[in-house]
Amino acid sequence: MQKPLIGLTGGIGSGKSAAADHFAHLGITCVDADLASRAVVAPGQPALARIAEHFGADILLADGSLNRTKLRHLVFADPDERRWLQHLQHPLISQYLRERINAATSPYVILVNPLLIESRQDSWCDRVLVIDVPEDLQISRTMARDDNSQEQVENIMRAQADRTQRLQAADDVIVNDQDLDHLHDQVEQQHKLYLKLCQTQPA
Repeated sequence: MQKPLIGLTGGIGSGKSAAADHFAHLGITCVDADLASRAVVAPGQPALARIAEHFGADILLADGSLNRTKLRHLVFADPDERRWLQHLQHPLISQYLRERINAATSPYVILVNPLLIESRQDSWCDRVLVIDVPEDLQISRTMARDDNSQEQVENIMRAQADRTQRLQAADDVIVNDQDLDHLHDQVEQQHKLYLKLCQTQPA
């Protein structure tokens, strides 16, 4: 029987990675779409050659790996380029994620994806958990963490589902507007809930 799949999402700067890290600390397999997006464009992968052909060889770093910062600035500034990249990557990322979800051995599995709703991978999930945070806090956290300008952060936010769309898709919500201990407490409450749901799953 396939294990229950919980989709974990949130906008940039929401703290979804910190939440996922704590689920992993509790022994739950977390399959991360960001890691998948890196794996499918690693040196030697066909997708990387396609990207270099499309954007030019200077999209690569000296070691032959992808200059992710430069690519991010290009695609978030141009919706057409972003759609081209998504069309290339999404099937490869989906295959990578499904393989790892199917191989998981924990009682349930977390699928971490900032674009869970946009990619429609929420349809894979038994429940959707949204890490929610006020937009001004998203901006200030991301600017401090990534040394991005406010304009860059706002461009990234516009490319993601807005806060209302995410909350409409949510079965569960963690409001992450306090410290890390508070976030961990809420993750542990959700973990207990999901373990109970596992026990009620039909055999």
